[in-house]
Parts: sequence; structure tokens; C-alpha cells
Amino acid sequence: MREYLLTLCITAAVTYLLTGPVRKFAIVAGAMPEIRARDVHREPTPRLGGIAMFFGLCAGLLVADHLKNLNEVFANSNEPRALLSGAALIWLIGVLDDKFEIDALIKLGGQMIAAGVMVMQGLTILWLPIPGVGLVALTQWQGTLLTVALVVITINAVNFVDGLDGLAAGMVCIASAAFFLYAYRIWYSYGIEAAAPATLFAAILMGMCMGFLPHNMHPARIFMGDSGSMLIGLVLAAGAISITGQIDPDVMNLFTGSPRNTVHQTVPVFIPLLLPLTIIAIPAADLVLAIVRRTWRGQSPFAADRGHLHHRLLEVGHSHSRAVLIMYFWSALIAFGALAYSVNSGAMWSVLAIAALSAVGLVLLLLPRFTPRAPRWAEHFVPPRYRRRKAAAAAVPDGSPVTHETASAGEPDEAREHRAPAAAGVSGANGATAIGARPRLLDRREAESSR
Repeated sequence: MREYLLTLCITAAVTYLLTGPVRKFAIVAGAMPEIRARDVHREPTPRLGGIAMFFGLCAGLLVADHLKNLNEVFANSNEPRALLSGAALIWLIGVLDDKFEIDALIKLGGQMIAAGVMVMQGLTILWLPIPGVGLVALTQWQGTLLTVALVVITINAVNFVDGLDGLAAGMVCIASAAFFLYAYRIWYSYGIEAAAPATLFAAILMGMCMGFLPHNMHPARIFMGDSGSMLIGLVLAAGAISITGQIDPDVMNLFTGSPRNTVHQTVPVFIPLLLPLTIIAIPAADLVLAIVRRTWRGQSPFAADRGHLHHRLLEVGHSHSRAVLIMYFWSALIAFGALAYSVNSGAMWSVLAIAALSAVGLVLLLLPRFTPRAPRWAEHFVPPRYRRRKAAAAAVPDGSPVTHETASAGEPDEAREHRAPAAAGVSGANGATAIGARPRLLDRREAESSR
């Protein structure tokens, strides 16, 4: 566990430290597209955050290769190398898309090629445990098609949900945390070394998301872009493929006793089939609804619109931050609910807890105007929008001039979220002027254009 935690921390640190320089590079390279009709941010924001995430992935794999126990993963399996090959290819396609916005069909072809590269190096589904049937071996073509389909679906599900600041990175981080606990339990409790690669992938994926989130939370200073969303989607799919199609359930010695006990005992075998789906349940639902909606309207399934789940939450009246937190809540409920069921499928408390938390989530959905306020003892540890108005008003001394920042300090979160979009390059806006060099860059561009 210590080596997994060390790998996670190194990955998070490298990703966090590189995101700042990558942001400056993205601004200089011009990877900062204009605001589109479906966007919710108010000012052009640089992309290419996936560059920092990819180097965090490389750092995590490099550190794990030099650790005493995790080195056995690289010695006994070719899956880490397969992951790195597929990740490098999908990352390169994402970088090109962030800069030049390549066609959707070309991206789809690149995703299939990246999945095929991983299959050629051994990261593929070999068999499936089917309830009531047992272990079903797959042919080479069946395993390849199933692996490619799972990779493409997961990548696009994560890419579709990447519409609000911190949403995709946070949801994938929650999903990878649940997946790490499940894979670590299979590896540690049952002593199955084949689960070690999936555990390593989940730890590295958590580090990538945790390192990027401080830069991507609302108001975001940088977006991960397709180079980041497709990358973390591929890593998430690789872990699911590794633990689903590479582990032999017979090694667990679970198929004993009465049929009823066998069903309960074999839940850890069948959960890998469901856990990847529960992890991406909300993104997958958003993906299916988007395809049905666009096809019904006579549009291309890849045509972008403002009908995603996070857009609907904003239309209901939720603020940007609250919409993200609600999506976090439902992702954690589904992923950790499936994890709790895999640990003890016969416990009634898990079912009751999931039902109670679902009721709480429904209440949160019906109260879009509710503004949470932190207690007074915690006001110094939370953003200003969660502090009480008296505390915000006391921060402005009497007689002092009211500036843009002080005027918005006590403004409700919903009012700030629904203000008119700021023009690109306006000083004091949240996204593009987070570093000092940004206004000077804009002034220089304006001076050159005037010439």
C-alpha cells in the first residue's frame, strides 16, 4: 500500500507542477479557442491540460518500475507497456485536436487504433465470467472487438461529460478511487497477482486527476481538453479490461457450497463486469441520451449541443459549483454503492444506505436555490461564496472604494454565475488573466494587430 500511495503522490505532484507551465505554453501556442454557443465559461481559457496529465502518467509508471514490489508488475506483465503505448497515441491525437480541432471521425479512428495497439501487446479480454454459465473463453476476434468497444465507449463517455470546470477530472477521480479499493482487495485478500496492474492503473489515474483538479476547479485556469479527457478515459478502461478479462475466477476458490451461497460468494467475480459500468454510469447515460437526442433531431451523433446533464442542471437553476458537486455525489453513490455490494452482498445496511443517500440526492436536485453556508469557525477554510454575508461585508472597510472584487465578494453564487459573459481579454475576469503575463500578451497582440 505504501508503494501505491507513493506512486499516487508522485503522479499528482508532477501533474500539479507541470500544469502551470503547460498553461503558459497553451496561451503562447494559441490553444485557446473562442467561446462557443454550448460553452458555459465566460472567457477563452487555454486547453492542452492533458500534456501535464500525460507526463504525470509517465512519472507514475517510471517510479513504480523502480519500486521493490511494484517492479514485479512490469516483470510479470506487459500491460503497463501496453497502457503507455495506447496512452501516448491517444494523447497525441488529443493534442492535435486541442490545437487544430480535427474531425470527429478521425478521432474515433484514432481511438480504435489506440485500443488495437493495447490489444496487440496483451491488454485484452480473454474470458468472461457469465452468471449461470461459468467461465466463457473468448476467441481472439471476440476479445479484440469487445476490448476496442469498451475502450471507445469509456473514452467518449468521459469526453462527453467534460463540460464544466472540474467535472470530468473529479468524476474520474471518484471512480478510480472506488476501482482502486476493489482491485486492491482482489490483489491483497485473494493473493492474485494478476490484479496488481489494474490496482497500479487506478492509483496513477487518481494521481493524475488530483494533480490537475486544483487548476481546473471553478473558475478554471486551464482545461484538460481532448488530450486529457480521452487520456483518462483510456486509463480507466485499461484498468477495467485488466481486472475483468485477465483474472481467472477459479483461482479465488469461490465455487463451493450450495447454489445460494455460491451466488453470494461469486459476487466479486461478476462485479468487474458491472463496476466499470457503474463507474461511468452517469457519463454513459449522458452519452446515450446525447446520441438519441441528436439522432432524433436529424443531427450527427457527434454534433455538439447544450443538452448534456450538466447543462440541464444549470438550466434548472443550480450554480456552476453546485452542479459539479451534484454530479460528484451521484458518481460516488453509484461507484461506492457497487463496491459496498461487492464486499458484502447480503448486508441490508448497504441497500438502506444507498436508498437514503439517493433520497438526499433527489432533495438536492429539487433545491437549486439553496446556498450552503459554512459555519463561522470554518469560514477561513472555504471560498468566499460559501461564507456568510456579514463576514463578506466586514471584509470591506468603511469609506473604502468598492471595486469589482469587493463588490462580488458578498454577491450570491447564482448571481455571479448568471452574469453576462465577459469579453475576451478583459482584465479581472476569472479564466484567462490568472497569471500576470496574460494581459501583457493580449496588449502585445492588440498592438501588432493595430499595425
